[in-house]
Amino acid sequence: QVQLVESGGGLVQPGGSLRLSCTISGSILSINTMGWYRQAPGKQRELVAIVSTVGSTNTADSVKGRFTISKDNAKNTAYLQMNSLKPEDTAVYYCTADGLYNTTSVFASWGQGTQVTVSP
Repeated sequence: QVQLVESGGGLVQPGGSLRLSCTISGSILSINTMGWYRQAPGKQRELVAIVSTVGSTNTADSVKGRFTISKDNAKNTAYLQMNSLKPEDTAVYYCTADGLYNTTSVFASWGQGTQVTVSP
């Protein structure tokens, strides 16, 4: 069974920084992509950033220049460095990952979500 373990959320003042981590727990064969989505109250879940196994990234325009996604392949871990946080970044952030579970099965998993609150 593949699980995603998230950490790093919390309360921060506007202009502050947080780093989210997401680690894949369980035995897998390979990772295709890892990424972060977020969902604010009353809004749809939206893509924040995604990184492929070869390191190419895609970042939402709303966070470009402030958020950076990275991945440590050896640790099966993805990071989301969030700088210059704004109140509108307040949301539950969800990690996602997909890849090969074994030679015949794929996996696509979501983390449980971590709350990020940006407030004075």
